[in-house]
Amino acid sequence: MLIIDTALQQRAQRGRPIRLGMIGAGFMGRGVVLNIIKSTPGIDLVAIANRHIGGAKQAYLEAGVGEVVYADNRAELESAIAAGRPAVTEDGLALCQAENVDVILEVTGAIEYGAAIALEAIRHGKHLLLMNAELDSTIGPQLKSEADRAGVVYTNVDGDQPGVILNLYRFVRGLGIRPVLCGNVKGLQDPYRNPTTQRAFAEKWGQKPHMVTSFADGTKISFEQAIVANATGMRVAQRGMLGPTLPPGTPLEKTTEIYPLEYLQDGPGIVDYVVGPTPNGGVFVLGMHDDPRQQHYLNLYKVGPGPLYCFYNPYHLCHFEVANTVARAALFQDAAVAPLEGPVVDVVATAKIDLKAGERLDGIGWYMTYGQAENADRVFAEKLLPMGLAEDCVLKRDIPRDTVLTYDDVILPPGRLVDRLRSQQDSMYFSRERTRPEVNSNRVIN
Repeated sequence: MLIIDTALQQRAQRGRPIRLGMIGAGFMGRGVVLNIIKSTPGIDLVAIANRHIGGAKQAYLEAGVGEVVYADNRAELESAIAAGRPAVTEDGLALCQAENVDVILEVTGAIEYGAAIALEAIRHGKHLLLMNAELDSTIGPQLKSEADRAGVVYTNVDGDQPGVILNLYRFVRGLGIRPVLCGNVKGLQDPYRNPTTQRAFAEKWGQKPHMVTSFADGTKISFEQAIVANATGMRVAQRGMLGPTLPPGTPLEKTTEIYPLEYLQDGPGIVDYVVGPTPNGGVFVLGMHDDPRQQHYLNLYKVGPGPLYCFYNPYHLCHFEVANTVARAALFQDAAVAPLEGPVVDVVATAKIDLKAGERLDGIGWYMTYGQAENADRVFAEKLLPMGLAEDCVLKRDIPRDTVLTYDDVILPPGRLVDRLRSQQDSMYFSRERTRPEVNSNRVIN
């Protein structure tokens, strides 16, 4: 990471900044704008697309940019960018098409719209960065294959947990230590939370209640850990992950004592999360080393006696770190976190309440469903309904609370792009027998 600031300074000094276009101007997007404009020489945020133009204008205004050009189409965008004038537009596809844009940052959180943006950016030779875990975990492998064919970088971002975890994973692996668990840290896990229960917290922090709900009910962390699994080849130990809860204030290093070695010693390792430790906003990687001499050194260096060693980052700084990913993609063709190949872990839709035949499912973080991480081969074999595809599906039958939905339980909305891409992904990666090591899914940590 230490070479990124120097590389960006050189681009700024040469008058050749990376030209960034951003799609989406919500809470997180506005933070990205503020940080890049105020603190990141070498990156020029040339345009913002938002389906409501006021949000794009507000994002620039909050960063001290009052003079912007409204662009109605690709030609007007290209003209404004060429003149060095920040542009706003309601046409995200036009921004993806503009020739004088190097990188597209998609930060909408929308799946169907985000899929269209992703494909258009890739088709027009833009490096694509997603702050959209929902989209990435649902069809990330398919989008990555499209990006590879186009010769562009496809990646999730530094700052969000998957990017921070992968940075730590690569660091640990570079030490010669074998990562066996990639972990996320939570302060709360309650699958029955909804926008009503989370409204006060959302209002306090200026966020949307359904977005906050997706954090609290476990859906968001399931998406994030699916992304990590797809980037490392790791699996989940059981549906929903193990998710042990520790007494408040327990040092995060104690995670070396709570995960059974049977999940970790053999096979690809697992992704998981823990509730309650200190620090409570970071990520961690558990690793192992087979050499007794190196074990001696690790103990001397206060990492512990083994056999598990805990490495952690006490925070993830979300929008503050996104600029690093822009530079990694544009200057070094390096992805912060991207699928290795096909899907390894997926997220399945689960009834949050008793559901009734004929009802139309609401979206992520609302009242009707929550997501659970599950191994992708099992999702395909059992025809489980991906959480990323659940919104607007109509139920064919009653579904009791906590039941995982299947494709046979619903009628999919007609004509969606994301369903077509998901079908292509399934055909590409599950059309032949694939063997993966099985993980004992019977043992549960309380």
